[in-house]
Amino acid sequence: LKFNTTVVCSLGFSLCFLLCCRFFVNRVNSYVLTNCTIENTRNITINMKVLCSQRNLESIPNDIPSKVRFLDISYNYISKIKIFDLKFLTTLKVLNMCSNIISHIDDGAFSDLVALQVLNLDENKLTCLSGHMFQGLGNLLVLTLSENYITTITRSSVQSLYSLKEAVLKINRLRDIEHVTPIFHLPNLQTLDISGNLFDSFQSSKISKSTSVRRLDVSYNTLKIFSITDNVFPDLQTLHLSYCGPHENGSMDWDIPDSHFLRNVSDLHLSHIHMSAEMMSMVLRSLNSSLVNLTLNDQVEYKLKTLVDEACHIPTLRTVHLKENNISKDMLQSCTQVTEMDLSDSDTIELSELFFRSMKYLRILSLRSNRLRSIPNVLKNLATLEVLNLSGNMISRLDCLDLDNLTRLTELYLQINYISIIEECFFQDMGALNILYLYNNKIFTLNGAFKKGLVNLESLNLKHNYLRSIEGEFENLPSLKHLDLSFNDIYLMKGAFEDLATLTTLDLSSCGILDLGKSLTALNALKTLNVSHNSMGFEDFRENNIQINPPFSNLSSLEHLVMDYQSTFYLPSDYLQGLKSLLTLSAQNFHFNSLDPETFAHTPNLISLDISKNDLSKNDFTEHSLKLFKLIPNLEKLYMSECGLPSLDFIFLVERNIFKKDNEVSLSSLPALTFLDVQGNPFSCDCSNAFFIQWAKSNSQTQVVEAYQYLCKYPKDLKGSKLLDLDTRPCFVDSGFFYYISTASLVILTLLGAFIYHLLRWQVVYAYYLFQAYLYDAKRKKHCVPYQFDAFISYNAHDEPWVKGELLPELEEGQGWKLCLHHRDFQPGKSIIDNITDAIYGSRKTISVISHRYLESEWCSREIQMASFRLFDEQKDVLILVFLEEIPDQQLSPYHRMRRLVKKSTYLSWPKAGDHTGVFWHKLRMALETKDCPAEENPILTGVEMP
Repeated sequence: LKFNTTVVCSLGFSLCFLLCCRFFVNRVNSYVLTNCTIENTRNITINMKVLCSQRNLESIPNDIPSKVRFLDISYNYISKIKIFDLKFLTTLKVLNMCSNIISHIDDGAFSDLVALQVLNLDENKLTCLSGHMFQGLGNLLVLTLSENYITTITRSSVQSLYSLKEAVLKINRLRDIEHVTPIFHLPNLQTLDISGNLFDSFQSSKISKSTSVRRLDVSYNTLKIFSITDNVFPDLQTLHLSYCGPHENGSMDWDIPDSHFLRNVSDLHLSHIHMSAEMMSMVLRSLNSSLVNLTLNDQVEYKLKTLVDEACHIPTLRTVHLKENNISKDMLQSCTQVTEMDLSDSDTIELSELFFRSMKYLRILSLRSNRLRSIPNVLKNLATLEVLNLSGNMISRLDCLDLDNLTRLTELYLQINYISIIEECFFQDMGALNILYLYNNKIFTLNGAFKKGLVNLESLNLKHNYLRSIEGEFENLPSLKHLDLSFNDIYLMKGAFEDLATLTTLDLSSCGILDLGKSLTALNALKTLNVSHNSMGFEDFRENNIQINPPFSNLSSLEHLVMDYQSTFYLPSDYLQGLKSLLTLSAQNFHFNSLDPETFAHTPNLISLDISKNDLSKNDFTEHSLKLFKLIPNLEKLYMSECGLPSLDFIFLVERNIFKKDNEVSLSSLPALTFLDVQGNPFSCDCSNAFFIQWAKSNSQTQVVEAYQYLCKYPKDLKGSKLLDLDTRPCFVDSGFFYYISTASLVILTLLGAFIYHLLRWQVVYAYYLFQAYLYDAKRKKHCVPYQFDAFISYNAHDEPWVKGELLPELEEGQGWKLCLHHRDFQPGKSIIDNITDAIYGSRKTISVISHRYLESEWCSREIQMASFRLFDEQKDVLILVFLEEIPDQQLSPYHRMRRLVKKSTYLSWPKAGDHTGVFWHKLRMALETKDCPAEENPILTGVEMP
């Protein structure tokens, strides 16, 4: 029986497996997010970025992938962070939630963000940091809470932030430094920004104990006093006090009795501070041994010279920022040790010869955004200068001797001026120059200016000028790597790039180029090329059978090509010839209306293709899409937005057949695709897009950007509805599936029926009659039918002599019991099972006469099984066991039901009675006399043997 049950269970499991495998094997999670996009798809398992900004969200989306590393939910309308909003994001490292309306955060809302390192909650409506708001953020390094309404911070709210290094609380409503004490006491805090609050004093006595802060910003507070009377900032290096002090007529006091308290401060910011000159001089003197960088921007003129003079006598001072000041000619005479000076935004028209005369070590000088009309002669004296910024002035020409002594110059910034003339000898002594910016000027011609001296120049920016011809202008720039000529009007480039063997980046966008010709032939090392927004066109060449020379044929190292916005109507099949290393290609709005099947034959390593904003509505993709995409099997990103495509099923064509794998539509022609952008197409909401819809929802490899926002254009009655809401079930009539289910079910049922008949037919029959017995018993109880007999005698025919010779005379004649026996009391014509059932339930007791023959009898087995069912169902003393023979327990094992009865029930043994049969009959009479009480109250269920 045990073996039979195992077989049935196995069959049942197999049936369930076959019926369910089509639905549940290899189920995948959709890669399409309802309101977000995934930015980094190439290294998806290492650095996944999910962007949900500016989506009008009122709650955090619930479909954010659990393996996200960077999550941006900024610029939405989220008002509350609930405890389950960010569950299971255990790998998240950066969370940006700035510019929402968050006013409440549940305790423990961040508890699952165990890997979070940066949390941005700027520009929200938080008023208090309390409870266990940041529980679980033990690895957080940066917390920014700028521009909220925070007034208090409790210790419990930040006690979990034991790894925090930087806290930004600027522009809130904090009034007392004591409110910030829990932040100050964080063990690893290095940077604290509490600028722009409502503090009117800063007193170290309220902080009470030493902190680890290295950078402290309390600028833009109306401080009346800045007092440090204890050594609470032993590691402080940077101190911002700019724009501090009373707004009205008044002065901020400086109360630091021991300069040792700020012994490590090397960077001090005192821009536009409301403090007297005497007090500021005291500040500078207290930092006499450590100050390296000083910012004194936007100072009152009458005290500036005093401050600069005091500062420049500090022996350690090296960097001075004096932006937005009126600098006089003798103001900087004492700054002999300074190596970096910033004099930007000072409206300076000219500089006298005395300006920098004493600065023998100046390396970096910024004169940005002044009103200089020419390069000052005083700069010639700065022989040590390495970086010079003259951008944003009114300089109109560069003459030979302007910078003739600056031989150490490595960076020169001359952008945003009015330069129209560059003399040929201007750069002749700048052999060390690496970076040169000349963009946004009025340069018409280069006049051979780059042909002398610039042997180490690596980066040259000439965009937004008026250049027309660059023929041979760069032939003596052997080290040039980056060249930007965008937004010029170049018409002649012959030989322009012949000697640029090291050039890796070239920008020729918006130059009005009609034909590249052979101008790029010599650029063997070029890796990035931008020729977008030009006028290259080929509409006439195909009609006249004119052969086009591929412009990129020698660019075997090129990896990135941008050629958006051209005027062509035809892209020759060999146009990309030579680009065997090309990885990314952008051809947005190229104005071609068809693609040759061989277009990408020369770019086998392409991983990103952007052909958006081209009218491909007339292109018959069904004819050659297989070959077109098969040529670029490594493609990972495909952009086809606004291409006039009503249907996208052509992407799934594989030799004009569409296939599925594991209930998921697969892309055979684009096996590596991870990013697909097809926004802005006039989608048709019918079965032509059925496979695309199914694939977009189910695939786990490719992200379809903004798929849930795609709208239907056709048919008219569905216009404006969501494409992914279309019910595609009517499009898939899979008759094979129904045949499969029907055939499998029929075969399994046939096998199951055969097994049941062969191995379990009697068990089934028994179960059927047992069920009948249950129904009979229930019916009898309902009608309260009286008993017909005192006992039903269950025995085997071979034991009939003992029953008739011993049992009947004693019980009926001697004791007066009314017994039910097979041969005399069963009704003729009635089924045996029905007679057995009536006899058992029509008698108060059932006496089972047990022998070896009894145990082997099929009908006797049914009788005792039915009697035992009544016993356990009614929980009454209704079964009496009489053993005619000694039967060991091991022989009862095959009859496990009998063995359980013997172990639990009282029984009588005829062999043990021996010659003392009187005791045997007395015990039997006692068993028959027991009332219909619960079995445990009678000896029949006590487990005691009755001899």
